[in-house]
Amino acid sequence: MTSTMTSTLFRRSARFVSICRKLMLAAALLPLSFYVTTASAQTPFYDAPRSLLAGQPGTMVRQEIIEGAPLGATAYRVLYRSTGMKGEPIFVSGVVIVPEGDPPPEGRPIVAWAHPTSGVAPACAPSLAIFLFQQMQGLRSFVEHGYVVAATDYPGLGTPETHPYLVGDSEARAVIDSVRVAATMPGAGGGKRFTVWGHSQGGQAAIFTGLLAKSYAPELTLLGVAAAAPATDLVTLMNDDINSVGGKNITAMTLWSWHRVYDASLNNILDPSAMPTVDRLARECIESPFDLVERQRTEQPLEQHFLTTKGPADVEPWHSLLEKNTPGPLPSDLPVFLVQGTIDQIIRPDVTENYMKKLCAAGSKVRMMMLPNIGHGRAAQASTMAVVRWIADRFSGEAAPSDCAS
Repeated sequence: MTSTMTSTLFRRSARFVSICRKLMLAAALLPLSFYVTTASAQTPFYDAPRSLLAGQPGTMVRQEIIEGAPLGATAYRVLYRSTGMKGEPIFVSGVVIVPEGDPPPEGRPIVAWAHPTSGVAPACAPSLAIFLFQQMQGLRSFVEHGYVVAATDYPGLGTPETHPYLVGDSEARAVIDSVRVAATMPGAGGGKRFTVWGHSQGGQAAIFTGLLAKSYAPELTLLGVAAAAPATDLVTLMNDDINSVGGKNITAMTLWSWHRVYDASLNNILDPSAMPTVDRLARECIESPFDLVERQRTEQPLEQHFLTTKGPADVEPWHSLLEKNTPGPLPSDLPVFLVQGTIDQIIRPDVTENYMKKLCAAGSKVRMMMLPNIGHGRAAQASTMAVVRWIADRFSGEAAPSDCAS
């Protein structure tokens, strides 16, 4: 091989690595990439007749075993009842993982895992992912501790509706109802105490779970909220993210989803020539770096034609909708663990730090873990064991630590 050929291959390899690193900022990794032309359930399991909607939120419709759970645990794909954006009954899918052995008399503690961005199409449900169990950060440790893990797909992922992407209340109700399923399904041995742990979109879901838990499910006891690189200030997020490949991906999915779930007009924000690309991005899912490379190829036309304004988050109704899905402070008696990478280009560190300040000002006990040289995609992975220990302390009744200034 000549030196010229070697040099060329090196440049191509370096460029590929650079592309992968940039794309890893788009979202953390989740399910299998599919192309779908209309919203449709992926298997008959996810498509139940509407007559089965009769029942209370958080009750089971059907279940089936999924092979491959760690440490002898039993995993169930579940379809359950929840509440839609207008208060209507809906189906939501997810996964419940149950450790082996007999539960304690008071029931097993429950950890709700809120997943990061996987896409907005029904095919993008985490319960369909090839590497489902590997993608639940901390799963093996939770099973070792004897916790039941409840992992919602969120509405419209798996089930044949539009996914309300980054809609906090929608995510939170799906999370809480998955905990209700884990607490009551035969053989799970779940109790009434739970914590919630999420990354990115799932970090937003975890925080909104903290906001809704007492009013939506007073029979449950939420002991703590852990969130890695959470989407908090959505106005800043949208205005910042239009300048990066990953950010354009997130913005495109948000516009596509909210146009449908909120009936928000795209006329004053989106270049009409960009709509075919936005539609294509809405049909692609994220599980691996290869999917992210594919999304970069799909996204390329948006580098030329995308939005008609430099500040999309300042345009109505988008500004009001973004503020509506920006969480406020949590109840002061609810401990919080925030995680943030210092080189995150999707969720800026100062945004998470500002949210911590709001929590502290409201009287919350907040543990903040800053991760040097960690970007958006690795925030949950890099903090998993610290979060596992923090969650174990919540279940054991230890006093919650706080990094808030006294």
